Amino acid sequence: MYDNQSGVAADEPVHVGSESELEALIDDDGVVLVDYYADWCGPCKMLEPTIERLAADTPATIAKVDVDEQQAIAAMAGIQGVPTLELYVDGREVKRLVGVHAEDELRTLIEQYAA
Repeated sequence: MYDNQSGVAADEPVHVGSESELEALIDDDGVVLVDYYADWCGPCKMLEPTIERLAADTPATIAKVDVDEQQAIAAMAGIQGVPTLELYVDGREVKRLVGVHAEDELRTLIEQYAA
């Protein structure tokens, strides 16, 4: 799980429970990949193993937002479909991807900003 005191990225996805929690993760200096998903979404389920591997072996913090449970967050972010991924670097959004993407593509994107 994300360690707020050390600022070290988690080795597993962080499930976001509130807008303030998401803001705290994003505002933390570093690379944060936010995965907007829904439990009923087939493509989201296909992406899940990739997200878990990225959390385990990249320097990024991976935040997961369930759009059904966190409708206000999804609306604030303008999420219109799932899965949607947002990449934040030092608190600002640098990339938004919709749909399932290859692990290599996502890993390269994270490493490009984490270097």
